[in-house]
Amino acid sequence: MPKVYSYQEVAEHNGPENCWIIIDDKVYDVSQFKDEHPGGDEIIMDLGGQDATDSFVDIGHSDEALKLLKTLYIGDVDKTSEPVVVKKAATSESQSQGSATLVMILAVVMLGVAYYLLNE
Repeated sequence: MPKVYSYQEVAEHNGPENCWIIIDDKVYDVSQFKDEHPGGDEIIMDLGGQDATDSFVDIGHSDEALKLLKTLYIGDVDKTSEPVVVKKAATSESQSQGSATLVMILAVVMLGVAYYLLNE
């Protein structure tokens, strides 16, 4: 008989070293697979600790992906447990990406102002 996890238990596994997802009421430990995911680890990390069924189905995965998914299965979700909302803390990587974007925007604005002033 498979192990049964509450939504809260799954939600607690949403980090880069310990990442679980739910697909069709089954719980999968994708911690080791996320770095190998052809679509990148970001999508898995965004869905870590949550029900990823809609995203998984929308993408349309290959037979090979479905076989691989079976190897990551660790149990079922307790559908009678209370669903929870997973709150993601901003990572240093996403913060640095945001900072880099801000720097680029400011550089473009400054170049635009300098161009305008030089051409008056």
